[in-house]
Amino acid sequence: MVVETRTAQPFPVTETTLLNEANSCTTDRPLDTKPLAEERAFAFWQKDIPEEYWGLDGAALAERIAEARQRLGSRCVVLGHHYQREDIIQFADYRGDSFNLARWAAERGEAEFIVFCGVHFMAESADILSQPHQKVVLPNMSAGCSMADMADPDDVYACWDELEAAGITGVIPVTYMNSAASLKAFCGRNGGIVCTSSNAPRVYDWAFERGSKLLFFPDQHLGRNTGLKKGIGLDEMAVWDYTLPYGSLGGNTLEQLERAKVVLWKGHCSVHRRFSVAQIEKARREHPGITVIVHPECLMEVVQAADLDGSTEFIARTITEAPPGSKFAVGTEINLVSRLARENPDKTVFCLDPVVCPCATMYRIHPAYLAWALDALADGRVVNQVVVDEETARDAKVALERMLAVR
Repeated sequence: MVVETRTAQPFPVTETTLLNEANSCTTDRPLDTKPLAEERAFAFWQKDIPEEYWGLDGAALAERIAEARQRLGSRCVVLGHHYQREDIIQFADYRGDSFNLARWAAERGEAEFIVFCGVHFMAESADILSQPHQKVVLPNMSAGCSMADMADPDDVYACWDELEAAGITGVIPVTYMNSAASLKAFCGRNGGIVCTSSNAPRVYDWAFERGSKLLFFPDQHLGRNTGLKKGIGLDEMAVWDYTLPYGSLGGNTLEQLERAKVVLWKGHCSVHRRFSVAQIEKARREHPGITVIVHPECLMEVVQAADLDGSTEFIARTITEAPPGSKFAVGTEINLVSRLARENPDKTVFCLDPVVCPCATMYRIHPAYLAWALDALADGRVVNQVVVDEETARDAKVALERMLAVR
């Protein structure tokens, strides 16, 4: 079998490019399938996909995917994250949040190929947790995460060194699932752990049993909202600004860091940052009795103004299990909200943000990429295999297994 492993993007992509795309949110970005050539979001991403796939419409792509799946049979499984577009999630054998999909990869060894329709850090985790004979494929290698990009490993290592040099001790590193494998490995080597939005409160308990402080990265909002749930005051949480030069203590005084129980990395999710208290107030005015449910990556003020907050899995379960006639205003990515609305026609379900805002990087998994990857597998070639080097995988697996053990 020929393996074609992509590790680099065909065009240079700067941090500014990534953030600009993540922050752009237009009302004319459709949720249905258009040919790849007509989707402007793909102008600079992975142009090495064969030309024959660029003009195929949704029906033609669905036919090719079905044919490839039939040829592959049980050798291949497709995993789909909740935030995937509907024209991708329809092909998923299993769908879930990053925690449940990681657990699936750790517990199932029957499929030879795991095609992960998510983003790069998720595919890395699947490669680390899956069995040695399994190969993990990411249909589009440019599907990343702007939040994860805000925690460059060198910046995190520099922060760790600064804290140590300043005499700050008892620090347990906690990385959110949305981070590079190298940072998960860093946590594994330094007594730390990975968390997800599903188990973050329990991870805090785990970490404080082993140290007196947490360094939480890259999402400051999940870290802050979780800290508040655990009774940690705002004056006991410091924000580390990674853009400041070495020696700046991340914009904090030594006294602030000594007092802090949690040091929060200055990162965020561009989609969840869009939700506001004003949107919640509007939803309550227009829909009396509405239940507002949001993701904990939202701003603190938004989480506090909502009725409920939790992971994508929690949001989906809460709405699905609610009695008929229930009404929900939801603060999370639009693909999941739209799917929940379709799957629960006996309830009112709508997104707090009136602007259609898919996760820009997750959105890069277009059906054309999935068709290309599956066709290649069916023909005996592996394209876009995600492979984490042995040393990184060993240490990252320690942190990920700690995560999976904290239920």
